[in-house]
Amino acid sequence: MDGMTLNDFILQEPIWLRSWLFWLMFINTASILFAFTRQEAHWVLTAWLANLLFMPMLFAEFGYTRILGLSHIVFWTPLLVYLWRRRAGIELRSISGAYLWALFASNGLSLVIDYIDLARYLAGDGALT
Repeated sequence: MDGMTLNDFILQEPIWLRSWLFWLMFINTASILFAFTRQEAHWVLTAWLANLLFMPMLFAEFGYTRILGLSHIVFWTPLLVYLWRRRAGIELRSISGAYLWALFASNGLSLVIDYIDLARYLAGDGALT
């Protein structure tokens, strides 16, 4: 890894990937705006903070490889199941509801990529770069 941090690797990615990763950081961090008024956002923030603690540990152990997606898989899969089960109470016309649906779609798309990356890692294709 030559002393590079996880952020160093991310900043070397193409602009479209950096933009996507920054969007995920933004939309998950924005949960703090609703965390004390919506139970769902409280759990989004909890999953996000857990992810922020776990991913650097994966990076320290495995480097910048496809297994980093495991962090999202571990915390966002149960989160999205929870949000899906609560969907009837999430009104799209409210700001918090629109936020939760945008977060659900964003994290859901990320999980598709993460599950593919994990399968590729387990099949021997670990490199991200």
